[in-house]
Amino acid sequence: MTRGKFITIEGQDGAGKTTNIDVMKRYMQAANISFVQSREPGGTPLGESVRELILNSGDERIGNKAELLLMFAARAQHILEVIEPALERGDWVLCDRFTDATYAYQGGGRGMTVSDISELEQYVQGDLRPDLTILLDLPVEIGESRAGQRSAPDRFEQQKLNFKQQVRDHYLARAAAEPKRIKIIDASQSIEAVKASINDAMKEYIGNV
Repeated sequence: MTRGKFITIEGQDGAGKTTNIDVMKRYMQAANISFVQSREPGGTPLGESVRELILNSGDERIGNKAELLLMFAARAQHILEVIEPALERGDWVLCDRFTDATYAYQGGGRGMTVSDISELEQYVQGDLRPDLTILLDLPVEIGESRAGQRSAPDRFEQQKLNFKQQVRDHYLARAAAEPKRIKIIDASQSIEAVKASINDAMKEYIGNV
């Protein structure tokens, strides 16, 4: 059986991931691709518990090393329970965030070293990497404005602009280093323009499968 493909969507807060992962999902449905949709942190009972702890920890301070290790602990369980079984049976996986987010948020935002993240990435994932990543990019100020119109901010949305700029910079650096895998979409465009750009990226990739 042909192994499935692993597709992820990434982006800063306010970039529109929730809306646009639905665009990707509808494209895959139209292409008759069997897939599993998931998210990080999350995707499993353990992962969802970690998500709640990391995003809504209240007054409890989570150290940077603890945050990084929690992310990879949740990811290890996610890979074991959801991602690898789906890929092995030939299904595709569509995931809201993966390890690129760790490089951006824990690396860029928190200042954790690339070497530490890379070592954990190899230990937890082995050779598993996304086949295609859609990166929704927009200026930090626009993302800040959009995110502020939603529900109460989580721990990451509460961070200062410098943190968020570092996150964006690290996302763009990863895209520059892996242009074949990571496709940048200008998320400051209109909703219809972003949708069209995502559909073009999906068409280009699926046409090559």
